[in-house]
This record gives sequence, C-alpha cells and structure tokens, in this order.
Amino acid sequence: MVLADVTRRPADDDRTRSELTEQTQVGEALVRGLVRAQLALALRLCLVVAIGLGALPLLFAVAPTVSDVQVLGVDLPWLLLGLGSFPFLVAVGWTYVHLAERNEQDFTAVVRRPER
Repeated sequence: MVLADVTRRPADDDRTRSELTEQTQVGEALVRGLVRAQLALALRLCLVVAIGLGALPLLFAVAPTVSDVQVLGVDLPWLLLGLGSFPFLVAVGWTYVHLAERNEQDFTAVVRRPER
C-alpha cells in the first residue's frame, strides 16, 4: 500500500504534460508560443546577418577609396568578404543556438511549473 502511494505522481504535475501530448488547446498554445519565439529569434538574427553582410558592399559603393586598400597584397573587400564574414557567421550561429536553447529551457520550465 505504501509503495503505491510513493510511485503515484500528483495529477497537477502531469496535467500540463498531458495537455501537450494529447494536443489540447492549452498544449497547442504552449507549443505555438515556443514556435513563435523561435521564429522571432531566427528573423532577428537574419536581420543582423543581412545588415552586417549587406553593409559591406554598400560601404564599398559609398567609399570607393576603401576598395583600393590592400593588405598583404590582397584587396580589402576580398579579405572582409572572404575571411571576415566567416567568424561573423559563426558568432551569429552560436548566438542562435544559445538563445534557442534558452527559449526551450523557458518552455520546459513553464511546462514543469506546478500549477497554483
């Protein structure tokens, strides 16, 4: 009799999880919120990449003297676009993964939070 009481989980703890698995309206709202947060994050970082990489050709068009600068015999635009863009993209990718995981942790915390 005691083991049955120990192994039985309270209904409140599993209520939100069951709403997710049974695809109730509350579960759908929770998942929709997570998807919306992930989409908003992706769009913001796409904007950062578009501005960051799109500003370079604009810089070269506005200030043509920058295009004439050479570093170690290689034109500066080639260095910036060829070598400088990769660390930038890696940093944006790392940021996305970090923030997406944080969104998922927040979602998990909401799902596991005891109801009051």
